[in-house]
Amino acid sequence: MAKKDFYEILGVNRDASEDDIKKAYRKLAMKYHPDRNPDNPKAEESFKEAKEAYEILSDAQKRAAYDQFGHAGVDPQAGMGGGFGGFGGAGGFSDAFGGIFDEIFGGGGRSGRSNVYRGADLRYNLEITLEQAAFGTETKIRIPTMDVCESCKGTGAKAGTQPKTCPTCQGSGQVHIRQGFFSIQQTCPKCRGTGKFIADPCGACHGAGRIKQHKTLAVKIPAGVDEGDRIRLSGEGEHGINGGPPGDLYVQVHLKPHTVFQRDGNDLHCEMPISFSTAALGGEIEIPTLDGAAKLRIPEETQSGKTFRLRGKGIKGVRSSAHGDLLCHVVVETPVNLTERQKELLREFDETSRGERHNPRAKSWMDKVREFFAG
Repeated sequence: MAKKDFYEILGVNRDASEDDIKKAYRKLAMKYHPDRNPDNPKAEESFKEAKEAYEILSDAQKRAAYDQFGHAGVDPQAGMGGGFGGFGGAGGFSDAFGGIFDEIFGGGGRSGRSNVYRGADLRYNLEITLEQAAFGTETKIRIPTMDVCESCKGTGAKAGTQPKTCPTCQGSGQVHIRQGFFSIQQTCPKCRGTGKFIADPCGACHGAGRIKQHKTLAVKIPAGVDEGDRIRLSGEGEHGINGGPPGDLYVQVHLKPHTVFQRDGNDLHCEMPISFSTAALGGEIEIPTLDGAAKLRIPEETQSGKTFRLRGKGIKGVRSSAHGDLLCHVVVETPVNLTERQKELLREFDETSRGERHNPRAKSWMDKVREFFAG
């Protein structure tokens, strides 16, 4: 069974700070501690997962290895992490599966096995407008990436030299330490599990075999994408180690705030201010849509807050067969900067329009207020 992502276990983003990681772990530890959940057998498992995730992500070196190589970077059995390895000797884990790994990675026995790792996945946050999301677009992005060092061709050794077999582990990447009757297998401290030792490191990459560069990619945004959607660019992540396959690049879409519309799934919402006279007498107004202006008929006696639905004037989602709707929310606007004559006319109007006939909602509201105080 595949192990869960450590960041997902703690519920934090991949760029979370040390304090965020610590806070998230404390919260989970309090929630799932076995002493607080004596009747919940799953709580102990959740507690152990959170503890393991915290131990890795709170250690800067281990976290860097995990970010670059995933679980393989911190798993002692994979030859990249620290800590205790499996037990050596006949019948041990490494002996049982070492041959399979050798066949996959092209090694000739455990001592000749190359440590091949898939490149890390990358994420790029891309902000686009609502119009670009609705109709689709193509844009270029520039991303930092770890690429193969051209000077040493990825070997990490100075030009004209080659990495040598590690003299400590003889190229296996593992060392055996005897403690009494037990033989404990650990990652080789000299080569850190790679099986190779670089006596004269490359001056350009300082022995890493990779250098930080930037590359420009064209990204096609399909019509209908929404906030949080991800676009996968296969093979555009970081290069693999020792000939391993590259990772993927995930472009995460974020929508810029729009001055007129708010998106809700495939529907669009907007507020339409109308004058007091238009609300009372009715009329026709022009409203904006993503594909041009449209006419909207306002009936007489329209109240503030009334919603009008324009079918098919929303967005057609990536996985939708039809367009959403545009919902216009009417807001009756109170006139401002009135002249004395206008104020006089409004006072006359107010005098002649009092009563239930002209203000049914006010009458209903006052009845409810009286019932409230009477009860």
